[in-house]
Amino acid sequence: MASTKATRRSSRKEARPSLPVSPYVLALRAELATGSMRKLGSFALRDLAVDVAVGQDAVWALVRRAGKGGLALRVAQLPGGATAVRKLPRQEGEVFRLEATCVIGRLDVALRITADEIPVLRATTVLTPSADLLIPFYPRDLYPLDAHDDPTGAEGKVEAAQRGLNSGVCYLRLEQPAFGSVLYLQNFTSLNDRFQVTETTPDGAVGGEWPELGYLPTTPRQSPEPPLSPQSAGQPVTVYDALIAIHDDCDADETAVAHRYLTLLGSLYRQLGHPQPEFHDWTKRAEQTLRDLETAPEASLQHYGFRYLHPYTAAEYPDSMVQLSVIAALRDYEAWRGEEIPLKAELSRGLRKFYDRELQTLRRYLPNVGKDKDKDAVDSWYLYHPLLNLGRLALDGDRRARRLFGDAIDFTIRAAHHFAYRWPIQYNVTDFSVITATRGDQQLGQTDVGGIYAHVMLQAFELTDDKRFLEEARAAIAAARGMRFELNYQANLTAWGAAACMRLWRIDNDPVYLEQSYVYLASFFHNVAMWESAIGHARHYTNFLGVTALHDAPYMALYECFESFAAFERYLKDGGPDLDPHVRLLVSEYCRYAPDRAWFYYPDTLPADAVAKEQRENNGHVDRALSFPVEDLYVDGQPAGQVGQEIYGCGAAFVFTSRLFHHFDGVPFVLFCDHFLLALDRPSDRTLSFQLGGGDGRTAVVRLIRQPRKPLPKITVHSLSGNQLRLQASADVISCDVPANGRIIITW
Repeated sequence: MASTKATRRSSRKEARPSLPVSPYVLALRAELATGSMRKLGSFALRDLAVDVAVGQDAVWALVRRAGKGGLALRVAQLPGGATAVRKLPRQEGEVFRLEATCVIGRLDVALRITADEIPVLRATTVLTPSADLLIPFYPRDLYPLDAHDDPTGAEGKVEAAQRGLNSGVCYLRLEQPAFGSVLYLQNFTSLNDRFQVTETTPDGAVGGEWPELGYLPTTPRQSPEPPLSPQSAGQPVTVYDALIAIHDDCDADETAVAHRYLTLLGSLYRQLGHPQPEFHDWTKRAEQTLRDLETAPEASLQHYGFRYLHPYTAAEYPDSMVQLSVIAALRDYEAWRGEEIPLKAELSRGLRKFYDRELQTLRRYLPNVGKDKDKDAVDSWYLYHPLLNLGRLALDGDRRARRLFGDAIDFTIRAAHHFAYRWPIQYNVTDFSVITATRGDQQLGQTDVGGIYAHVMLQAFELTDDKRFLEEARAAIAAARGMRFELNYQANLTAWGAAACMRLWRIDNDPVYLEQSYVYLASFFHNVAMWESAIGHARHYTNFLGVTALHDAPYMALYECFESFAAFERYLKDGGPDLDPHVRLLVSEYCRYAPDRAWFYYPDTLPADAVAKEQRENNGHVDRALSFPVEDLYVDGQPAGQVGQEIYGCGAAFVFTSRLFHHFDGVPFVLFCDHFLLALDRPSDRTLSFQLGGGDGRTAVVRLIRQPRKPLPKITVHSLSGNQLRLQASADVISCDVPANGRIIITW
């Protein structure tokens, strides 16, 4: 660095840090103030200048916006300092490559940039140790800088950081100086080898305290006798793969912050490698599941002369949420098959027994529930979720469901008014006295119940045209404002909240609701694992884009997965072409990967040792012969099914079948598509035309599956522009990659 620059910095009056800082902050501050780093090169990233420099014990990428501060990114740690550093010829797609040698071995650093709508910097580091290497600690890697390169002088806020084993994100706003907003992502998929050889997991590894942020590399658990899991000498392993997306704006408005997060996350998503989702025959899975529901004694029991489903295999009392979740999914499957399903009718006949005539509401349990349950205790979301599925059935023409929905709806409004649209965790349904107010980590209850409540109110409005229900929906969404990234409590509730906002936008044409839908989505995608784990048993299944069931849950759950899938179908259809492209990308990609992830909740798809031998107390057992999913899969590869085998998750097979597989009268094939068909037309007997709503530049997979006893005809597939698309054909299946946001025409 130039001596004049160093002199100018060192002549500044030393400011005392206003926050407690680590030695690493002070060391970086001193190096930048004295200009002691050695510059290795530089390049431009749109209006940002990036210098690559080597300091006392690290290689840095220094990103600056003229007069508005910047970021210091430690891309390689060099214990003891570098013994040699040299630039190397760039490989394809790189803007800079270097090799650094120090006492621990050789580190190869590659930098890449994308200068599209959102500038993105990516730094990848591979370590080849010189000895079997144990690393007890590495510091974090990301430091905001003020206009004088001082990390202690930069002012801003971290809006969101990694939760558990979800995406390794740190989302911050650098306000003083007004550098902008930054979304940092550590790509854990690239680091799988490191996690495996060191026997570590990246649980909550990205975050930090201002101004020391970013990734705290995983190291063995410290104790008097720490585990010895070294990285082997001479074995190159990727130890660092950071992506940083930068936005000019840094205003603090809730909807702007959420919208910006989705924009930045969508930009980073495009830079990642994506696993190819596998095709699974959900139609056969649905047949197996229906057969097991009908015949397995572990699935159901009799009360009051009616049939009810267990929540878990041969365990727990029937409850209204379980019955209606499966009934609603069976209704979708019934419509798909074009014939009535006797089990659906049989289960529906017993629903009225959950209705409390005195309170005029649906109860969670039947009147004869055992004394080991508090029959009056209800989780806030449990009051509304049965109504959600009753509403779906009522809108589909089920008169019995419509009567029960109408009988119960007013009580749900009284509950919302009592709690002023801010619900606790659990309360007594008879008098609204609070049993559990908050979720423990903060003074927050079930923050996203207002979203599912709004959705139920919009169903009531559609059924009755009574504007009081519309006002209720508006009031619930308004009360949820200000939650920011704490809005998500339970994934499927948050997804239904986004769908409710989108529906309100279509009704009112008020852009406030469109932007509020992005707040729900930002909180939802904050809890997504945008990486593919190969840790432990996770190597047997996919977790890519999986979301944890609750905001702080240690596992992904199938029920929340397929319910979010169904909610996002509604969201995408209501949003149409007006959706922000980054939002459409994220939502459609979540849905594209959901059927692949969901397949592995079924215990017959996993090795026997990957399924827990014991389940949570009172939650029954796992029977691998039954086509019922386990509740829980783990990103860190713990045995699946520790919670239990959930019968209320059986709806997954019916929902995926009815959304992914399409059959038509007189057509000799079943159409499979891994994206939703947002519009479908049949202009002639031998032509199908449909519109997809996926992300720009992404592809969807179409499969044309031969019907029994009907040979596949000669088929062509075109885009709307007339381009004939390439087909892969066998005797039973014709497959094709098509534009994920295109109009597709199939002729035969």
